[in-house]
Formats: sequence, structure tokens, C-alpha cells
Amino acid sequence: MSVYYLTPTGRNFGGEPVIPLPYPGEGGPVYPGDDPAAEPVIPLPYPGEGGPVYPGDDPAAEPVIPLPYPGEGGPVYPGNDPAAEPVIPLPYPGEGGPVYPGNSGGQPGVAKVRFLNAAYSYPALRISISGSRFVSRLGYASVTGYGRVRAGYQTVTVSNSSGRIYLQRSLPFQAGGISTVAVIRTAGGLNLLQIADACCRPSNGYSSFRVGNLAYNTSPLDVLVSDGRVVYSDLRYKEVAPFRRIAPGRYRFFYADTNLSPMSPSLNIETLDPVWLDTYPPLETFGSVYLNVSGGENYTVYLLQNGKGLNNIQNMILVDN
Repeated sequence: MSVYYLTPTGRNFGGEPVIPLPYPGEGGPVYPGDDPAAEPVIPLPYPGEGGPVYPGDDPAAEPVIPLPYPGEGGPVYPGNDPAAEPVIPLPYPGEGGPVYPGNSGGQPGVAKVRFLNAAYSYPALRISISGSRFVSRLGYASVTGYGRVRAGYQTVTVSNSSGRIYLQRSLPFQAGGISTVAVIRTAGGLNLLQIADACCRPSNGYSSFRVGNLAYNTSPLDVLVSDGRVVYSDLRYKEVAPFRRIAPGRYRFFYADTNLSPMSPSLNIETLDPVWLDTYPPLETFGSVYLNVSGGENYTVYLLQNGKGLNNIQNMILVDN
């Protein structure tokens, strides 16, 4: 049986058959136009329908996969230069994350995090982030140094040293952010408390100070100095107070349950005469902490459980500069 092939003139019986192409205009322009001697190619969309066709209207140029218009899929680098090689577009800063070096001046898409074990009566913990081991053994009342993690939502897994999983939870990590993630107790087991560590850099010789209540067995408590000034009031479990400016010097802070009014948040914490350091306030307290404050540092005092009784606590002092 014979097979016959038709050319565009309908007269040639010896031509090689090809996959038919759409008419120009139906499926996009057929490169390079209407020249019947030219080799047909897969049509490209009209400029504007699927993005600009690089490099423009030159019929001798080799067509390429179109790029989106700047603004539709991100800026096309390096602009409108027809001799430049197009690249994969980047998202606008803020839409898909900061474009390096972003607003932090550091590595793009990276956050800093450390872990604190506040889970009283649990064995040492193993912590992984999205399958990568962060720390193998983190004992109670211990904290890691800061490590780097990819920005975005990451799965944090907490287990014991033999691999038994206590907790898996997804946490958001902001590019350029810095945080402490505390492993804490709850009525149903363990949970994670993510605490932002970013703070305005202290100036004029001052430092920053805050207290966080991570002691599962506490009632709401006040933090005060010997003369009765209340620095923070009704600090509840899982609550971390905001940073306050504190002058360099020696301090002793007490924990108590009072009905006293707190200091104005606009006031700085100022040191007392040293004679006050060993003076107890005229009320019942259930703990205290000595703090020798230097200038230009951030102090966080975390309260941790130190026994099964109510308000049985211990201090963990973290200093960052």
C-alpha cells in the first residue's frame, strides 16, 4: 500500500511528514514567520499572553521559554537590556521572604534559636529540627547556645536519649529573628514555648532586664526589690515579662504574692544603697536572686521548678550582649 504526503502546495508526494503546527495566531506565532523553507518549531505565546518572548522581535533570534512580566512573577534581571541573559525571577522582598541581604544584614532565610529544658522530672532531652539533630542530651535547667535554622515553619521533635518521642510541633522561625524555645510541662505532657529574644540595644551605659516564669508549680507572683518597689506584678506560668532598662549595680530581687501596685513601665530600674541588699521586704517571700548588672547587656532571669511543693523555685540567669 502506498502512502502519499501533501506539501503546502498539495503536489509533492515524497516529503517527510511532520507533526502539524497550529495556524499562526491560534497557538502563538510560528517561528520564524511564514517562510515555507524554514524549519517549524513549537510555537511560543504572544508577548503579553505568557510573558515577554526573549529577545524581542528579532526574527533571527532563537526563541526561549518566556519569562513573566516584571511584577507578575518577580523582577527580571537585568532589566530591559535585550543582550542580557534572562534569569529565573526572584520574588519581591516581603512576598516570598527577604532577598539577600534583606533587612537584617545577615545570611538570608536564616534564624537563630536556642533551647531551654524547663521540663521538671523528665530525663535529659534530645531535640531535632526538621530531622536534623540540634542537641543530643539537654538536662533539666540547662540551655544550649544559639544555632542557625532555616526560616519558615520547621518541625521540632523532642524525645529522650533512646528515641522515645515526647512531642512534635511545627514552629515558625522568622528570617533574621532570634528566639529561645523552652520545653515546658503541661497537664497533658510536654509543650514548647517560643520566646522572642530581640531587644533594643542598651544605651547610655544601661542594660535590659526581664523575668520569665517557667515554673509549673507557681501561683501568680510579683517581682520586687527590698524597698517594696514592684518591678513586675502577677507574673503567671508561661509568661515572660517585657524588657526594662536597668542601671548598672548590685541588685536583689524577691518573689512574693502581694497586692502592691507595680512601678510605672516608663521608669528605669535603679539600684539602691548597698545597705538594702540584705534587707527583706516587709512581707512573705518565697525566693530571691542576686544580680550584679554591668552595662550594655541583656539579662533574663527564668524561674524554674525546684521541687514538688507550691512556689518551690530556682533561678536561671541568662546574659546576652
